[in-house]
Amino acid sequence: MINNEKYKYSILMIEDEVQLRKDYFMYLEMLFESVYEAEDGEEAYRIYKEKKPDILIVDIHIPKLNGLKLLEKIRQYNHTTKAIVLTAHKDTRSLLEATSLKLTDYLVKPVSRRSLEQSLMKVINELRNFKTSSIKNQIFDNGYMWDYENQELTRNGQRIILTHKEQMLFMLFISNLNSTLSVNTILYNVWNNNLETNVNSLKTLLKNLRRKLPKKMIENIHGVGYKMKG
Repeated sequence: MINNEKYKYSILMIEDEVQLRKDYFMYLEMLFESVYEAEDGEEAYRIYKEKKPDILIVDIHIPKLNGLKLLEKIRQYNHTTKAIVLTAHKDTRSLLEATSLKLTDYLVKPVSRRSLEQSLMKVINELRNFKTSSIKNQIFDNGYMWDYENQELTRNGQRIILTHKEQMLFMLFISNLNSTLSVNTILYNVWNNNLETNVNSLKTLLKNLRRKLPKKMIENIHGVGYKMKG
């Protein structure tokens, strides 16, 4: 930092090692106006939804929801938040293949102060010089609209209440509009597994969700799976 003014951006640090996270936090507080911290992926996602930070620093190996899965979840509807990933050397190959995550940088642990500072400057340069806009709303027939930022479904301005599982299923469909999703893919993403015992639960969930959407918006592709039309 050239002077003593803090950067007017918010940043979320996700690291499960307590002392390391505290060290990062203290350093980042000297640089940024708003700094948040999380010790696992689920907590990080809650903070992300509430605070909408400009920058993420994510360790891959965090509990409950690992760093790459966390970023995949965020990237379903947001491609503007900048991300720096902390990784062990053995992870770098798989990380480089994860192009859809739109990483600004990755750092191999242990991370030096100098390396972190260089990565942060890359992020700040992107935020200052490259304006990226994300799709805020998805418009459907009959007055239906999905608000990506607030994760809300409305019809003619009136909010439609979705249960937790309905929202998970809807978000999976909307991130794969006009693409057919297999039953196993849906079960894995909504129930975190592909057990046959959940097929009836999926059918019930689809039935309930369809009642809240335009007719024929979710198609049954016989013998393959299901598709949402955009």
